[in-house]
Amino acid sequence: MIRYCIALILSLVLLPAHSATLLVLGDSISAGYGIDAGKGWVDLMQHQLGDEHRVINASISGDTTGGGLSRLDTLIDEHQPDFVLIELGGNDGLRGYPIPRMEQNLRAMIDLSRANDSQPILFGMQIPPNYGKRYSDQFANVFPKLAAQENVPLISFMFEDIATDQALIQADGIHPTETAQPLIVEHAMRLLLPLLNGEAPCDP
Repeated sequence: MIRYCIALILSLVLLPAHSATLLVLGDSISAGYGIDAGKGWVDLMQHQLGDEHRVINASISGDTTGGGLSRLDTLIDEHQPDFVLIELGGNDGLRGYPIPRMEQNLRAMIDLSRANDSQPILFGMQIPPNYGKRYSDQFANVFPKLAAQENVPLISFMFEDIATDQALIQADGIHPTETAQPLIVEHAMRLLLPLLNGEAPCDP
């Protein structure tokens, strides 16, 4: 009986992780703007995860939190994702949209994901300081505040590191180059891998 219990425990420990579907709801950063098809960070993440997990890239260049919210219900119905990665808000900020409206849209996407048994994950965002320090600071603070209030995993903003290296940022000064894509994957996977394995996420 003891041997049976030990064998059962070992078999459970050695079981592969549950296959998950990840829905990436983003803008041009996740849509791979300005780089060759198949070389964006979302495609690289799928390659790294292999066949065990499925990644759906529903990102659209220029999309806003309002656009993402309007599409999310249909996307969830179609793909039944285990995780919804929300990489939106940058275009709201660049267009000077009211911050409370952006926050409301992000919160609604979090609620909608959870209502459909999907784990929301939020990407932190920042905008250039030339939009005014008050607006830029308020914008950046939305993401960690919302993640804390809603107890949502947060993939912290990393593009300030990329922007200081000309090889990692396109000529428009906004979009990461092909060279930067593996760095984005590495940054995101530090949080995602523990979640996929049913563990507490690391701080990315």
